[in-house]
Amino acid sequence: MGTRVAITGQPGVGKTTVCKAVVDRLGRSAGGMICSDITERDGGGGDSRGRRVGFELLDLQTGVKGVLAHIRGDGPRVGKYHVNLHDLDRIGVSAILSAVGTDLVVIDEIAPMELTSQRFIRAVEEALASDMDMLVVLHQRSGHPLAERIRAEFDLITVTKDNRDVIADEIAGRFEPL
Repeated sequence: MGTRVAITGQPGVGKTTVCKAVVDRLGRSAGGMICSDITERDGGGGDSRGRRVGFELLDLQTGVKGVLAHIRGDGPRVGKYHVNLHDLDRIGVSAILSAVGTDLVVIDEIAPMELTSQRFIRAVEEALASDMDMLVVLHQRSGHPLAERIRAEFDLITVTKDNRDVIADEIAGRFEPL
């Protein structure tokens, strides 16, 4: 069985940033999906980053991008966002399934939005059935059976504001060199 690490922590603490840093440090071929914020400017003098209006989905191997969720949409609602099942299934699921041919399967994130897709759940279960090294970002409070399985089977590391700038090296060190 490969090395299995799950990163968890409070929203906005930097889990995705740590995940990307681990992938960069490992220097391995990696496949799977990464999510990031979609922001838009509010036109005022507030936060220069803008306000988050959704989440973008990226296939690590192909570079194909899509929308995971947005405040405007018609998919299943999670909080104030509507999940775009079309892009999640077309891009995210495909990215996970094709990642089995790489050195590292990356899944950012296993959380309520992604768990609205049965195809996503099946793709993650297929990756779990492999003997691949895996790095996943896991929603901190999800009680979904898949999230509970990952908590039980993976090394679980909590990212905090205090450790987020140094934890990537520790996580990368858990994976055997090729």
